[in-house]
Amino acid sequence: MRSMQNTGDKVIKAGLFLLLLIMVFPLFILVADSFMGSRELTEKFGPVLAGTKGMTEFTLLPMYPTLRAYIKLLLDSPEFFVAFWNSVLQTGAVVAGQILVAVPAAWAFARYPFPGKRMLWFLYMLLMILPFQVTMVSGYLVLNAAGLMDTHWAVIIPGVFSTLPVFILRKTFAAIPHEILEAAQVDGAGDLRLFFHIGIPAGKSGIFSIAILGFLEYWNGIEQPMTFLKTESLRPLSLYLPDITVSEAAVSFAASVIMLLPALLFFFFGQEYLEQGIAASGIRE
Repeated sequence: MRSMQNTGDKVIKAGLFLLLLIMVFPLFILVADSFMGSRELTEKFGPVLAGTKGMTEFTLLPMYPTLRAYIKLLLDSPEFFVAFWNSVLQTGAVVAGQILVAVPAAWAFARYPFPGKRMLWFLYMLLMILPFQVTMVSGYLVLNAAGLMDTHWAVIIPGVFSTLPVFILRKTFAAIPHEILEAAQVDGAGDLRLFFHIGIPAGKSGIFSIAILGFLEYWNGIEQPMTFLKTESLRPLSLYLPDITVSEAAVSFAASVIMLLPALLFFFFGQEYLEQGIAASGIRE
């Protein structure tokens, strides 16, 4: 019986390892291709990148590794840095705004009764499940009427009032035992003190999780900036990469690697908080 269990564990581990290889392999190819020269890329991937005749050759590592693409990108591409800082500005403002708006909103939904609470929460849930394509036209009209089209605010403001962070934090705050809050109230704690000294520390994992999810979503966002931003100098990295020509495929690979690094670092350093926040959001009262 024990031997069968050990065999089953080995099969599961082997399967998980195979899935890991499948997921990591494209990233490995991306990094490896970023060290290829333009000529080598054309020779090996010409039928895909340039539409030439023949078959695509596949290699794990570059035959003649070079840093030329990174040098050109970092030293001779000022538009890349403009797009990079646009991404930093837009994503950072959205994440900060989501925390400022979602934390008190979720606390109110979790802890206070008020008229129309169920209907308002239903609207939150409805907005959360609607894809961007459904609200794109109405959002465009509102932003245009407010004079915010083709500005950073056109991306930042809709992101700040996203409903997903409120959904995650509401479950997190609702999981705080009532006994703790009642004991604090007996000791004379008011509403603000309960929020700042009990709610925020207890919901720290949920707050970190919405920050990580918000960063990943808006750092890689394409549809919103493509719809609401027309001036190239306002566009983020997610729109900079598709504009790179086929002749500069190596630069495109290098830019993709650099764009990937902040998201990976943000995810790995906050992975524990993300897991705790998602787990807490699934706890029912």
